[in-house]
Amino acid sequence: MNPLLSVEDLMVEFRVSGAIFRAPDGVSFQIMEDECVGLVGESGSGKSVTALAIMGLVPKTQGRIVGGRILFEGQDLTKIIKYLRGTKISMVFQNPLNSLNPNMKIGRQLSEVLEQHYGMSYADAIVRVVEVMKQLGIPEPEKMVERYPFEYSGGMRQRAMIAMAMLCNPKLLIADEPTTALDVTIQAQIIQLFKQLKNQSRTSILFISHDLSVVSQIADRVVVMYAGKVCEISPVRKIFDKPLHPYTEGLISSIVDMKQRKTKLKSIEGNVPSLIDPPTGCRFHPRCSRKMQICSQKEPGFFSKDDRLVKCWLYEGVGK
Repeated sequence: MNPLLSVEDLMVEFRVSGAIFRAPDGVSFQIMEDECVGLVGESGSGKSVTALAIMGLVPKTQGRIVGGRILFEGQDLTKIIKYLRGTKISMVFQNPLNSLNPNMKIGRQLSEVLEQHYGMSYADAIVRVVEVMKQLGIPEPEKMVERYPFEYSGGMRQRAMIAMAMLCNPKLLIADEPTTALDVTIQAQIIQLFKQLKNQSRTSILFISHDLSVVSQIADRVVVMYAGKVCEISPVRKIFDKPLHPYTEGLISSIVDMKQRKTKLKSIEGNVPSLIDPPTGCRFHPRCSRKMQICSQKEPGFFSKDDRLVKCWLYEGVGK
């Protein structure tokens, strides 16, 4: 089966105050049809920029793609994204309050998607908007389309953003930290909503988060990023049963276990390196308790183990 989306050795370069850094820096992964892939990593690892690069939204005044390829259904996405954005590929951004126009009613904002992409009249478009809002659990959608964003709760604003992304039945939905600003109860509802979308609409999802425990509830596979690089790709169950990369192991061990309240919370020692002057070799080696001499000298490639991929010298020579 051919992948729906294939990111190959993607590099995005930024220039800030005369300094140059790359994030993502050589990132590769695939998303199959009807699959949800979780993209996980600390803030600054390059997750959101990877999403913006896929959508063709990297700000040209600050950054540019300098290497790699992004393929969608086998075609170079950078050449056709302006024709697919909003129809075959949609994105839900992190903060809906910043993404929605505060001076425009929700119904007007959502209907514009259908008016621009399909030439529908407002009357026809608003019927479709109400239908999608109802599917996403927004109560009294006929009344809610007449309200402004500030009249929506945080969870309802996020549902409205998801409705906007789903109006054209995209094949790929990119969700960038969609639950970060929500309380635990609403967070669970939004995750359940994404599950329904995947199962009912057969939409593939790239779910971006810094929280592995959230990703574990929805993703089929997980791509773990650190300092602009991918360090591990694994089915979600296997990564929790036995993480391979020391960084992934540290992420999982730092998750709070409510059954063991008196245990000390674990953390990864050290700090994330500067991407302006990253360490040589494996970028995690300054913080790694299992580092070897080669780790600081040469960057590892992907090693394969049990249908998983890991960038760590600990697995050199390990068979499939």
